[in-house]
Amino acid sequence: MKNSYAKTEADPAGTFIDECQVAERLCQSVRTIQKWRVTGTGPEFYKLGRSVRYRMSDVLDWAEAPRKAHTSQ
Repeated sequence: MKNSYAKTEADPAGTFIDECQVAERLCQSVRTIQKWRVTGTGPEFYKLGRSVRYRMSDVLDWAEAPRKAHTSQ
């Protein structure tokens, strides 16, 4: 039986990252990421005690959602 740790090593999209890493990845400020979290407009997140973490695959999916092929979409 495989554990989740082994899965994250093989699949970096399953890893957890903090808000600083999300901000860097999305070219936004940490404050913007925090604001999105409060308003519910950003990627889904996990609250672990006082820590906030994002799954890389959720961030990537969220970033791709508004993608358009051309201007008439």
